[in-house]
Amino acid sequence: MGIIKRDVSAKSGRSAVTIIAQGNHFKGDTQVSGKMHVDGLFEGSVDSSEDISIGRHGCVRGRIKARNVTVSGVLEGELICDQLHIERGGQVRATVYSDNLSIDPQGCFVGERRLQVTPQLEYHPEEAVREHSGSIDYSLIDSLPDRITLSAKGS
Repeated sequence: MGIIKRDVSAKSGRSAVTIIAQGNHFKGDTQVSGKMHVDGLFEGSVDSSEDISIGRHGCVRGRIKARNVTVSGVLEGELICDQLHIERGGQVRATVYSDNLSIDPQGCFVGERRLQVTPQLEYHPEEAVREHSGSIDYSLIDSLPDRITLSAKGS
């Protein structure tokens, strides 16, 4: 027997949790106003202003946008988040746009990770030419490194 109070509003100060339970299959695009936990199969895109977790039995195929994402099951597709944590047994096969990424031992990440913050690089060739007053030293180009790594501010 369940106890339901009739005078309690559906809108509370706490955020709601949307659950896709094991054995359920959801297909489509959705926007969630609170947290979400997936232990079933979700195919499509989900946009949440809060956290999303994928349980051990959960599988998400598609695009996720959320604040923090924790994966214990499987995630395939694209992910945009502030922080991604892959737990033991979790598998992520995706393009990930995230400021922070952590992987437990026996967690799996296959894909590409890019920082969510895009650095603004500006180049003004007319100023560079003016500064060198007609004489450009091309040997400087040979002294540049083969690879440059950019990191988020404060990292």
